[in-house]
Amino acid sequence: MKKFITTLLAVGLLAFAATTASAQTAPKSVIHVVTVKFKADAKPEQIKAALDGVVALPSKYKGITHVWVKSIKVQGDKTHAFVMEFADEAALKAYTDSPAQKEWYKSYLPIRDESTTFDITN
Repeated sequence: MKKFITTLLAVGLLAFAATTASAQTAPKSVIHVVTVKFKADAKPEQIKAALDGVVALPSKYKGITHVWVKSIKVQGDKTHAFVMEFADEAALKAYTDSPAQKEWYKSYLPIRDESTTFDITN
């Protein structure tokens, strides 16, 4: 009986671990990756303001859960990149034309030359 309970407990723990592991490897959040080339005449303080605006977005829009703005390696003609993590696809869709996006665009769009965006999820 002791072996049976131990085996049952082990199977239960393995099933729990497998469920937890699959949930951790396949999140439903959306990663919004943007690479940017700022205009040649954009001043460093304007670029900083635009990136600071990205950092502030989670406090202005609850669907954004995390942001990254520090580029470690840059390739090609894009000079910067940032990443926003949205809770899910619905949060990403609702962000479009939201007051938070419109306010941030005031500092970002005037200095953006070109950008490339990838939205990634499972």
